Amino acid sequence: MVSRFTTLSRIPKGVWVVGGVSMLMDISSEIIHSLLPLFMVTTLGASVIFIGLIEGLAEATALFIKVFSGVISDYLGKRKGLALLGYGLGAASKPLFAIASSSGMILGARLIDRVGKGIRGAPRDALVADVTPPELRGAAFGLRQSMDTIGAFLGPLLAVGMMLLWNDDFRTIFWVAVIPGILAVALLFFGLHEPATPVTHRRTNPITKANLKRLGASCWWVIGLGAVFTLARFSEAFLVLRAQQSGIPLALIPLVMVAMNLLYAFSAYPFGKLSDRMSHTRLLQWGLGVLIAADIVLALTTHWAGIMLGVALWGIHMGMTQGLLSAMIARTAPADLRGTAFGLFSMVSGVALLLASLGAGIIWETWGAEYTFYAGALISLVTLVYLLRRPAELE
Repeated sequence: MVSRFTTLSRIPKGVWVVGGVSMLMDISSEIIHSLLPLFMVTTLGASVIFIGLIEGLAEATALFIKVFSGVISDYLGKRKGLALLGYGLGAASKPLFAIASSSGMILGARLIDRVGKGIRGAPRDALVADVTPPELRGAAFGLRQSMDTIGAFLGPLLAVGMMLLWNDDFRTIFWVAVIPGILAVALLFFGLHEPATPVTHRRTNPITKANLKRLGASCWWVIGLGAVFTLARFSEAFLVLRAQQSGIPLALIPLVMVAMNLLYAFSAYPFGKLSDRMSHTRLLQWGLGVLIAADIVLALTTHWAGIMLGVALWGIHMGMTQGLLSAMIARTAPADLRGTAFGLFSMVSGVALLLASLGAGIIWETWGAEYTFYAGALISLVTLVYLLRRPAELE
């Protein structure tokens, strides 16, 4: 316990500020996103395939754009300005959900929101790596992810309370979500002082053939592995839709996201700290095992207790793997190419997420919800077998 608090006290202030900004923006986003699939189905009459398409396009857009923001941040040697632009777009998109009258407007709002996420993501992660000593990076990324995820479970929790208080008034709740988004931008602007020069050598184009080669085989391996993990884990909108099938009252369905993000938040830092001391391959293998268990539970039951168990396992998997993959990128990429590496990692994962979410929607509509989760379990199992046979690339 003493060791844990000692480690926390050594983590730089900038990481705490970035974590606080992430937490506020996630509160804003998750108030909306935990209700959005239900709003689209019950109010706008959207199909599950279209919801899968929107989720896939939105998240893939964010991940694609991270490449360019990461490259620009490496070229300029500056991260904060891009992060501010990204968080500002995220905050500006929130009123659009409240006034949306069609699925097309929702798609537009989601794309603006995710463009903002894409712009801020790679510079933010590179900034965390810039200000943190190498021996604390697993803990730092775990802490930032934990704070981000605290927002991700507070958002749905607030959504549940407001749904009960305001009799399922989606639009009023979406307006409330604007407030923490604005606070996130203010905290980043006033609370974070960026290091004067994250790197000191002459700036060059980060995406030349020579620089991409400098990333090295280990970094490219992690980038590819992140895409496979994303392919095995489609959009969380399908967790919300699965909960709807269990008969949970509409106002209480966002509690599934509360449960997932609660476990995610409280597991991300301990597993991030653990990753500083143990084999990364082994921890990834454990994470895949937990995801397989989550998929099987979600496929086999529509009872609310089973749904909550599957969602909880999903959250633990996220806590075990997401901060770890970020720390692995920071460890394997050269310091002057970290933003580019995080951006490429996100771009490749974006392709996987688009395919996974669209595929999940098609499987759901064609064969049934349970086969969506069986498919995720199968991809996870194949990846796990591969890691068990070829672990050396990750060490």
